[in-house]
Formats: sequence, structure tokens, C-alpha cells
Amino acid sequence: MKKIDEDALADAYNRALALEKSGDFDAAAAAYADVLALDPEDHGGAAVRLASMGRGETPEKAPDAYVATLFDQHAEVFDDVLVEQLGYCVPLLVRQRFQALGLGPFPRVLDLGCGTGLSGGALRDMAEDITGVDLSENMVEIAHEKDLYETLYVAEAVDFLDDNDEVPFDLVIATDVLPYLGALEALFFGAADNLVAGGLFAFSSETLPEDAFAGQPFRVGPHQRFAHAPAYLRQRLDETGFDLVEIGDITVRMEEGEPIPGHLVIAKYRG
Repeated sequence: MKKIDEDALADAYNRALALEKSGDFDAAAAAYADVLALDPEDHGGAAVRLASMGRGETPEKAPDAYVATLFDQHAEVFDDVLVEQLGYCVPLLVRQRFQALGLGPFPRVLDLGCGTGLSGGALRDMAEDITGVDLSENMVEIAHEKDLYETLYVAEAVDFLDDNDEVPFDLVIATDVLPYLGALEALFFGAADNLVAGGLFAFSSETLPEDAFAGQPFRVGPHQRFAHAPAYLRQRLDETGFDLVEIGDITVRMEEGEPIPGHLVIAKYRG
């Protein structure tokens, strides 16, 4: 593998970012092309920044190298920033909905994108056995220190679902995973393949006003995360073998003082 010139990459990325922030999107797009030439694996997320500016194709997902780098860098302060500063409470919302609907307890739970263990903590007393999976090694180390999971893996979510041949799960949960995925077929099919008949799939997504999608099922929003149209979520769930239990409007988090709208979805695998 060709070694990255870190200094040249940093200079190119900083130049592109400055042009983007100045509003010169055409010049920024050319600069991000230079970034991608230096770093084809895209540790800095140039592809999603291009899509966010409307200057590139919307990718199928955020690059793995970008997601791993992003969360590795923020692992130590993740809980404080996400929960205390950005008001993120989706795992607790999931718990509340399970209780309100009389769902659980769950013998075996798979927590995709487990991060530092926020969902594991919220659901620990509702599960006998929880497996956590995350792309960021630093995040998994922190989750391990909390002693919330029976098993932890460093892996990309869809890859794990494809490769896993263990006993199927009663619940697959994916909080704050969809904002880093555009196309959802692989994730939803993978969840179905790893669930018992009648098992539950619970996840959160971010969204945009309907006209912002311009007829597309998903787009990269202004904060470089994927937003999904609710009709797309419903369609893909149905096509991958799920019946919708409920889809509710939520505020996923705050961003620059503004609430980020999204959905909390619970679906049951037909089997």
C-alpha cells in the first residue's frame, strides 16, 4: 500500500476545508479532489463533504477509514460531547419505547455501532447477553472497560453481519449507525439474516424536509451525515422481510444549537 504523505495531505485538506467554509464550493471541490488523490481511502471524509456541498455523487456510505478515524479521535471525550453537549439520548428513547410496548427482555442482543456502550448501558438489565460491534478500536476499548458486553468485536457493521455464523439474535439495535450509511439494503438484509423469526430490529435515522430529498431516498445533509427519507426506510424494511412495529419522530441530537430531526424505528422480522 502506498504510504500517505501526511504533511501534503494535511495541507490539502486544510485548504479544501477553508475554501468550503468560505462558501467557494467549486474551488473546494477541486481541492477535495486533490485530497482524494493523496488519500484514496479517504480518512478525512472528502467524499461526504463533496456530497454535502452538492459537488459530488452521493456515496453509498461514508468511507470506513473516515468513520474509524473520526471515532478513534473522539473516543475519549465521546460520551461527554455527544450526551452532555449535543443532547444525544437515543439509547434511552429506545429503552422507553420497549417498555411502553411491553417488549423484552431479550436473551441475545447485537449492538451494531456500539461505540462506548451507550445502548449497552441503557439495555443492560433488559438483556441476558449483549454483543457489541464497532469500527473504532478506541471506542471498543472504552466499551470493554465499562464491562457491559459479553462479547465485543472491532468490525464494520455490514461486514460483521455477513461473516457472523453464531446463534441468531433476538434483538439487533443500531443507534446512530444510519447517519454513516446511505444505501440500506445490505444492513437490513444482514440484520434479517442474524435474527430469529419474530426478532426485533431497532434503529435511529436522521432526516430532512421532504423537498430537500429531491426525490432521492437518501442524501448527505449539511453536517456530513446521511439523512434518509421515511418512505425509503419503510420500503427497504418491507423488502428485507420486516414488519414495521412503529416509526416515531425524534430529535436525534443538537448541532450548532439546532435540533436534528430523525426517526426511531422498531421492526419485527417475519422470518
